Amino acid sequence: MSGQPIDPGVVELAGRVFDLARGGHTEELTAYVDAGVPVNLTNDKGDTLLILAAYHGHADTVAALLERDADHGRANDRGQTALASAVFRQATDTVRRLLDGGADPDAGSPSARATAVFFELPAMAELLDARG
Repeated sequence: MSGQPIDPGVVELAGRVFDLARGGHTEELTAYVDAGVPVNLTNDKGDTLLILAAYHGHADTVAALLERDADHGRANDRGQTALASAVFRQATDTVRRLLDGGADPDAGSPSARATAVFFELPAMAELLDARG
């Protein structure tokens, strides 16, 4: 960094974009991404737009971000991937979209598979096992 303060407008825009991912506002979020906001934008906790959308169970938003080459393998500062977040929240459609997009059930720490076992989520473990 150059040591210069970040423009408050940029900070505000980033906050808005993260809120869109959390809220599942797919059309507005993808408009920002299509206009140049990085699809792998990461917040101060290492959460990407994809991780936030997955954690909140927004399967359509997840699919739209994956179509724009969001990195499904990127982990946040706690080692959690979008797939592990979706498994934790038992968001079946979101898990399916991530698996269809190539997400690895064994990536991250804890991985999606380990999350399903630890939290005793047999339906999620079965879904992961069925896909590989």
